[in-house]
Amino acid sequence: MNIKTDKRSASFQRCSQIATLAALSVMAACAGPESEEELRARALGIHERVITLDTHDDISPANFTAERNYTMDLETQVNLPKMVAGGLDVSWMIVYVGQGDLTEAGFDEAYRQAIGKFEAIHALTSEIAPDQIGLALTSEDVRRLSGEGKKVAMIGIENGYPVGMEIGRVKEFAERGGRYMSLAHNGHSQLSDSNTGEALEDWLHEGLSDLGREVVSEMNRWGIMIDLSHPSKEANLQTLELSNAPVIASHSAARALGDHSRNMDDEQLLALKENGGVVQTVAFRSYLRPDKDRAFNQAAQSVMREVAEERGFELPAGGRRAMFMSMQGMDDAEREAFMQEYQDVQDAAEQRMADMESMPEPVSVADLVDHIDYLVELIGLEHVGISSDFDGGGGVAGWNDASETFNVTLELVRRGYTEQEIGMLWSGNLLRVLDQVQEVAAEMQATG
Repeated sequence: MNIKTDKRSASFQRCSQIATLAALSVMAACAGPESEEELRARALGIHERVITLDTHDDISPANFTAERNYTMDLETQVNLPKMVAGGLDVSWMIVYVGQGDLTEAGFDEAYRQAIGKFEAIHALTSEIAPDQIGLALTSEDVRRLSGEGKKVAMIGIENGYPVGMEIGRVKEFAERGGRYMSLAHNGHSQLSDSNTGEALEDWLHEGLSDLGREVVSEMNRWGIMIDLSHPSKEANLQTLELSNAPVIASHSAARALGDHSRNMDDEQLLALKENGGVVQTVAFRSYLRPDKDRAFNQAAQSVMREVAEERGFELPAGGRRAMFMSMQGMDDAEREAFMQEYQDVQDAAEQRMADMESMPEPVSVADLVDHIDYLVELIGLEHVGISSDFDGGGGVAGWNDASETFNVTLELVRRGYTEQEIGMLWSGNLLRVLDQVQEVAAEMQATG
């Protein structure tokens, strides 16, 4: 059964639900402890009423064609059937380009790839499935489309590399629907140093480049949220000083709990709070609990290799991303056969692991919410949100794809978060930042 039905009818009921909330609270207090069934039912009601928004889902244009697209339950972690099944309302689909050479040829190729992804997302919402999903450019669009019973696509840009040396592309990307952009990815861009420089203390700009500083101002001017998730700490602190609008970290976690350069330390988090921004806590196993993830992966890979060898299946080395890369040259029949065999191996391995008493625990939804708890305590609930990095390496036990989205809400309810707080975490905080960024942009455009 689908978790989420018709949100239009839910909105009609909201007034009466609010009117009886106080009475229900008193009744609950007198009724004693909730049963598991009652807790789940309450969590399900909350999940149906709030707008659930995931700020980071990677895409491939190959999945946005007439023959193969997100109306189908593909092997991707996000698609429309999985969003419906899990009650995920809003997917920020990502225009990602990996870092390449800082040359004219490199910039041209990055721009070409970026435009291909913009066009793929537009094709989904305007040609392939306009009756099922719409493109949102504002928070009002999100609420309108959700109220119509549709799923919502928004566009984030991961890596400012496709801007090249042409600052006018910032406005172009805004006009194409981009509503956030990071200035770097893994590797230094022409705009900013990357977090990856930390390992070797190897920097190109000592933070932002001069062009990067100009791009910060242009993003403010055209209403694009600045994303801190991949640049270096120094670049992020400089951005926070320069930006006239709140910023976001679209898919990062707390470094105090997961020591990884992709996570934000307390200094950055407190500066983000001062700026009025929001950090979207990411469900990425090796960022949340690097130690726990290493132990589980070592054991799981050993079992997977064992099962694959028994079945004569050649297992791609390198995890989910390597698996998808290995399928790029396959036709539909080959891809389907490969995925079926891979799934059979995975199912058998999971069954074997379930029977192993010594199997380490995987990183789970509980670990994700541990980070949310920490961030809420440090910088305040209004500065914290949720993201997955699905189809880019993200996913934890209990939230491995969009069909399991309800489990995050369930864990938040277990921890004592209220419906209002859960609504803020899932979408309210992020949409508030988007509103403020667009207000700053309107003021800057009005004053020239």
